[in-house]
Amino acid sequence: MKTNKFHVNKKLILSNFVVILSIMIIGVIFITNVFAAESEVNYTVQNDWGSGASVNVTIKNNSTSAINGWSVSWTFPGNQVITNLWNGSFSQTENSVTVRNVEWNSIIPAGETVSFGFNLSYTGTNSVPKNFSVNGSTVPINTGVDTTPSTPTPIQPSITPVPTSGGLYPNYNISPKEPDMAGMSSNAVQLASKIKVGLNIGNTLEAIGGESNWGNPKITKELISLIKANGFNAVRIPCSWDQYANSSTAKISQEWLDRVEEVVQYCTDENIYVLLNIHWDGGWLENNCTVEKQAEVNEKQKAYWEQIATQLRDFDEHLIFAGANEPNVEDATQMAVLKTYHQTFIDAVRSTGGKNSYRILIIQGPSTDIEKTNQLMLQLPVDTVQSRLMTEIHYYSPYQFTLMTEDASWGNMFYYWGEGNHSTTDTIHNPTWGEEDFVNSMMGLMKTQFVDKGIPVVLGEYCAMKRTTLTGESLNLHLKSRAYFTEYVTRQAKANGILPFYWDIGGTGAADTGIFNRNNYTIFDQQILDALMRGSN
Repeated sequence: MKTNKFHVNKKLILSNFVVILSIMIIGVIFITNVFAAESEVNYTVQNDWGSGASVNVTIKNNSTSAINGWSVSWTFPGNQVITNLWNGSFSQTENSVTVRNVEWNSIIPAGETVSFGFNLSYTGTNSVPKNFSVNGSTVPINTGVDTTPSTPTPIQPSITPVPTSGGLYPNYNISPKEPDMAGMSSNAVQLASKIKVGLNIGNTLEAIGGESNWGNPKITKELISLIKANGFNAVRIPCSWDQYANSSTAKISQEWLDRVEEVVQYCTDENIYVLLNIHWDGGWLENNCTVEKQAEVNEKQKAYWEQIATQLRDFDEHLIFAGANEPNVEDATQMAVLKTYHQTFIDAVRSTGGKNSYRILIIQGPSTDIEKTNQLMLQLPVDTVQSRLMTEIHYYSPYQFTLMTEDASWGNMFYYWGEGNHSTTDTIHNPTWGEEDFVNSMMGLMKTQFVDKGIPVVLGEYCAMKRTTLTGESLNLHLKSRAYFTEYVTRQAKANGILPFYWDIGGTGAADTGIFNRNNYTIFDQQILDALMRGSN
């Protein structure tokens, strides 16, 4: 989560890097078209769940000059309807589709590619389009079908050189300690078994401008006690650091380090497990998983984590560090860069010694997107101690139900979700994808890729916004759907060995997700609290 406004925040995420997730890749279909022998288009059906599918389209410029502005058109042979599309704009009239570039990806340099993706719904058969055109010119079609399921390479640690810019900031690991295993006996799997269900204390310590600048009061002992008393035994604390650091030296304000330590102490005093991260933090890491920024970001990552880890080194295994939040990664090249950021995080924490020599550390999948993580995160960074790493993903699918705030030309919001919760009167706002089977498949992907290999997975964020502008039976059915979604996702996460942390931003207005009133320490949303407890038991 990046801003204090829930709906704006996730719209930003959608525009920058969210790909609505898919199930396991059951068959990949490639269609290659030649455009004036200078361009090619790959149309890839990445996932198909019987009533919908996820598709990726890549345009490659094989010429010696840049393409400035592009559009791709085709005709669906069946009744496919695009429900949402990213990295482009589209129009669909019956079964005819045109996708055009957006401002930031209009130019395709010579030899380079640009991609967009979309989800579609259909009934019957999801047949592959037969005719494509690029910038108005019809292109011949060469087709090939690969029906072999795609299986990710087994997860293995690998050594990755970490580029740095050569001493941009001072060394902050100035007082390393000998390893101290007291209170740190649990490995990642053992610790994961102790976490029942977690809650994000969102829009607070990560708020730009100060802890209470996004409308929430400061975190207190009373709030932590309230969280514990109502069944949560873990919290995730999104945290900002960059705004409290000297821009020249990356030295974090001691006052801020002390404040974060104070909050962590509130939690451990209640025997609550704490996931502390570097959140969006202005995007210095999250928006810069690029070769160009790699050395600079690694320097800052090292400087910050040396200071954070040193300050909090004496907490026992109840404190867990997470290196980032939702790092924006689209391809293998960016994933390789992100892997160096993870390696720097691990190395910096371990170098401080003491209990940090054994602390559980969490590394984030690309964009914390399940599909991208499944396909791109094929190796883990190297750790000096075995079985002390977890991975993290987030879940906001279907977007139309969880986050979408207004109907669009490409599709409507989903007010309702799940078996038995479809409206008979407001049918245009019933879901067309992303219900129970989709959740099952997505959680199953992470179980197979990580959990079954002894690497716990943290579901660091998930929720569905409350649409309080609805009235009457529509509101009642929506609230029932929202509670069922929350319970179902929680239960399926737990069933697959995944640790659920509900995204609570504290607000109690329209589109907010607050469970507790942080001003008077009362329960605000009993329905969602009950759903979380049912799902986690």
